Order: sequence, then structure tokens, then C-alpha cells
Amino acid sequence: MSWVILVVSGILEAVWATALGKSEGFTKLWPSIVFGVSLVASMGGLAWAMRDISTGTAYAVWVGIGASLTVAYAMLTGAEPFSIVRLLLILGLVGCVIGLKLVGHE
Repeated sequence: MSWVILVVSGILEAVWATALGKSEGFTKLWPSIVFGVSLVASMGGLAWAMRDISTGTAYAVWVGIGASLTVAYAMLTGAEPFSIVRLLLILGLVGCVIGLKLVGHE
């Protein structure tokens, strides 16, 4: 269950990172609210998962999921340019996250 919570928390990291950008320095209400709610939920889930998963592994997986989804979303929406190299780098990051799960001792 800790891994499920960790993955959901990583997804929420992408939500709050995207909402933070859309909040324009907290001047837009709804993106600011989405940021705050998803930040608290993401951090809470990370903390909960770290009861069973080592800090280094949990944090690396959380950041990897959040970063890869944030960049993928930005490329899909046109906020950032798409390139094959970027896609391959994201896939490499996802592969590393999966590798941490496969070799972990948790």
C-alpha cells in the first residue's frame, strides 16, 4: 500500500507544480487553491509512504514521478516544446523510478 500512496503522491506533485505555475505568483485564486490542497496531500502521502519505504528511495521515486509528469503535461499542452530527446529523457527517468522499485528492499 505504501507504494500506491507514493505513486499517487508523485502524481499530486505534478499537480501542485503545474498549479503553482498557473497561479501567477498566487494572484489567481483557483490555481492557488489547487496548489495548496495538492501540496498538502502530496507531502502527507510522501510522509506516510516513508514509514515503510526508505527516505532516499521514496524521495527519488516521488520526485521522478512528479518531474516526469510535469514535463510531459507541459509538452502535451504546448507550454514547453516537444522533442524526441526530451521524450527519451523522460522515459529514462521513468525507467529509473521503476528500477528503484524493482531493486528496493521494501
